[in-house]
Amino acid sequence: MRTASTLHKRVDIRRSDTVKVISGRDKGKEGRVLRVFPDEGKLLVEHVMIVKKHVRPNPQRNIAGGIAEQESRIAISNVQLVCPTCGPVRIGHEVLGDRKVRVCKKCGTTLDK
Repeated sequence: MRTASTLHKRVDIRRSDTVKVISGRDKGKEGRVLRVFPDEGKLLVEHVMIVKKHVRPNPQRNIAGGIAEQESRIAISNVQLVCPTCGPVRIGHEVLGDRKVRVCKKCGTTLDK
């Protein structure tokens, strides 16, 4: 059972959003979100948190062995969503019609398509 402190109730970042890393070893890098893990409060971001993984050769799947590089998960608290007009921003919410949309806290533009 998870405790209340580790459980993320709402995640404001979605797949294919552009985010910027604000802390950690990859601080300053930008990338596209590949996958969101809301239960763990983590993200998989393209070209961020690259780790080396030892891969065993598998002739059936045509995989050559060696050391491969792949993305590792990064905490949601270490990234900020990038607004197309003003850069990394905090996210607000507004109700437009019958939909709840994400908005930029700096310029007020809608971040949802």
